[in-house]
Amino acid sequence: MTGVPDRYQVTIVKYGTRAATRAEVYLNYQLYREDDGPIGMDYFFWLVHGEGGTLVVDTGFSPEGGRARKRTLLADVPTLLRHFGVEPAGSPPVVLTHAHYDHAGNLGLFPSSAVFMARQEYEFWTGPHAKRTMFHHSVDDVGLEQVRTVKDEGRLHLLDGATEVLPGVEVVPLGGHTPGQCVVKVPTSDGVVLLASDAVHYYEEYERDMLFMSVSNLVEMYEGFDRIRRMVRQGEVDHLVAGHDPATLARFKPVDGPFGHLAATIGQLGG
Repeated sequence: MTGVPDRYQVTIVKYGTRAATRAEVYLNYQLYREDDGPIGMDYFFWLVHGEGGTLVVDTGFSPEGGRARKRTLLADVPTLLRHFGVEPAGSPPVVLTHAHYDHAGNLGLFPSSAVFMARQEYEFWTGPHAKRTMFHHSVDDVGLEQVRTVKDEGRLHLLDGATEVLPGVEVVPLGGHTPGQCVVKVPTSDGVVLLASDAVHYYEEYERDMLFMSVSNLVEMYEGFDRIRRMVRQGEVDHLVAGHDPATLARFKPVDGPFGHLAATIGQLGG
């Protein structure tokens, strides 16, 4: 990347929620010697707008995927996309941070978009271990078939390392939660945003070194925390956006309008 990077606005959009317990969401929770208790989990996708273009980061769970897991859909995803300035038929590029049902559902809404995913992620979910119970519970076969269709149509771009997908916007594979879990770095007028997706589900998870219950590689997940901490410490990242924390929206600028309670922004267009 050369010159001054384009600046963008990031919109964090909450589309679903669920009620859980701490023992359900944290791996081997008994090791922390703390009482169990309730914890919420929110579901987000993220939109990037700027002179450099528009980018969709993850596509949420499908209505069928949500119902199968008894998740609460707060608003129709296509409606939210259009309300916040994205027309799926307009072919905006899409980043899939990983292939889990709540991040790679609804890919069929984007019939002509270029789609970016880590090569290791694609190869794992089209490989021999994808059907094993400890992995398969987190994906939808329909969603995986949509990813294969995108590949067959020549629209899937497989990333082997940190890759700029819009001017100044970088997708970085970390692994850990899934073999090709990615994070996305976005420069804004308010500083650089790291969309951590499920490299960091909860701020507490990151701050206390507590692993989420679904992990493909324990060491890589811990190392992902460490890498993000270095980004923050060295001034490479100014704002960390967790993937499922109900506290996320309150950390950033609220949005006005009919879906304002479901969104927040970082940065200003033209800022």
